[in-house]
Amino acid sequence: MKKTLLATAIVGALGASAAAQAATVYDQDGTKLDVYGRIAMGVAGGGPEYTTQNGQRVEVNNDAEFVDVYSRLGLRMSHDISRDLTAFGRVEWRFDGDENTTDGGFNEVRQSYIGLQSDQFGTFQAGNFDSFYNQFVSLPFDVYIDRGLEFATHRKQSRGDSIGYYTPDLSGFTAFLQLKHYSERGLTEAQQSSEGDVIAPQGGVRYAQGPVTIGLGFVEDVARVDPNSSGNGGGNGEMLYGLIGSYDITDQFSARLGYETRDDNNTRGGGYDTIGLGGTFTTGPWAFAADIYDVDPDNSDSRTSWALGSYYKVSSNFDVFLELQQADQQSITFLDDDEIVSTADGDDMYWLTGARYHF
Repeated sequence: MKKTLLATAIVGALGASAAAQAATVYDQDGTKLDVYGRIAMGVAGGGPEYTTQNGQRVEVNNDAEFVDVYSRLGLRMSHDISRDLTAFGRVEWRFDGDENTTDGGFNEVRQSYIGLQSDQFGTFQAGNFDSFYNQFVSLPFDVYIDRGLEFATHRKQSRGDSIGYYTPDLSGFTAFLQLKHYSERGLTEAQQSSEGDVIAPQGGVRYAQGPVTIGLGFVEDVARVDPNSSGNGGGNGEMLYGLIGSYDITDQFSARLGYETRDDNNTRGGGYDTIGLGGTFTTGPWAFAADIYDVDPDNSDSRTSWALGSYYKVSSNFDVFLELQQADQQSITFLDDDEIVSTADGDDMYWLTGARYHF
């Protein structure tokens, strides 16, 4: 197992930790069912001090509070059709365990997809799953439990109504392609957008061999939010490109470097260039992560964002953590007593500490 993946498992990638902790409920005649999940609680504080509403400055309470830290429950299923072909399925729910949502139960179907996997021909899947761009390109920087990732995340033009394919490992290379469909089926003429149905593609290639991992990918970042779901679009209608990689300098230390850019749209704006540099160090049950980004929007001031994380595995099922993040919030312009005021003093350092039990 590559040390970068080991570090990611320690600091919070659900897929790796779930695979390690999953309980096999049924395993017979090539059919297998695993149950996995985690209960995670913590205390969070800091972050943005204010926002704007209708051009007015509005204060935001950022005091410390007990929070649920992405608790979840999932099922992983598979059936061996032949020696080289496996059918699989996965469903995963998210629930909040804090006092504000104890009457609500599960609040999100985070994953729900099926597919076919072949060692010779690759993997095809369809449904609601994490962005392939995140899985194959931006993953080296996706090491934080909560905030800290400035590159495209697992929701980028993904989740529901998606299909995807990735090749088997070809001497270290893996190519991938994913399509997300934004449908307007069932909407009235008044509810429909001017674009109509839209398909958002993303794709690229990853090279992972020995200590080196490099991902190159693109996303057509369509400016759509699915009217039939919580929405995972949020783009500006332009192309997004990323070149991100990591290198295992030693068995304990992995460094990462990345660049991501999105074109500016004359109507919607939203162009930017982001450069990220970071690393993860592991020793025994400890893991430490540090990242810094230079984010340069096309039509506003650049900002420097950083994140730090420390993690300790008390046991194979229980870990504790502390994360710090300073997003260097961009300047906000608001109206104060009929005077336009612009300020960059808009956020405190965000912090999160807590514990997780995996099962």
